[in-house]
Amino acid sequence: MSILHSSYLQRVFSTIDRNGDGHVSVDELSQLLSRLGVSTSLDELEEIAGGTRLNLQEFISFYESIYTRDDGDDGENDLVEAFRVFDLNGDGFISCGELHSVLSRLGMWVENEGDCARMIGEFDTNLDGQIDLKEFKNMMLRCMR
Repeated sequence: MSILHSSYLQRVFSTIDRNGDGHVSVDELSQLLSRLGVSTSLDELEEIAGGTRLNLQEFISFYESIYTRDDGDDGENDLVEAFRVFDLNGDGFISCGELHSVLSRLGMWVENEGDCARMIGEFDTNLDGQIDLKEFKNMMLRCMR
């Protein structure tokens, strides 16, 4: 099972597909990964993706192949890694500023940090104004439904 629900993956796909041709090229994937601070060559991405571009179904399969593991951790390591992408300062919490910054870099957020505060408030069970790893896991589980 993937960490993200397919409807969310469709939004991610549309965001990455900057030219709107219904395909995500390895170049577009490379640009996204670069914004996340992940360095990979186009040849490596092409090998992983199995081609130079992916349609929506191929993109979802590509994503799921990355997050489908048979290592017995039930995605725990993937959740921790995803959490680290958002926890920019490494303090163990995702603040409004960090959430806004990452979503902006991904081209997925154009509104102000107040919207991030509302988003965080929905999952902030201890009411400290931040998302910790446990709250992040709960949020991701809810998104998978």
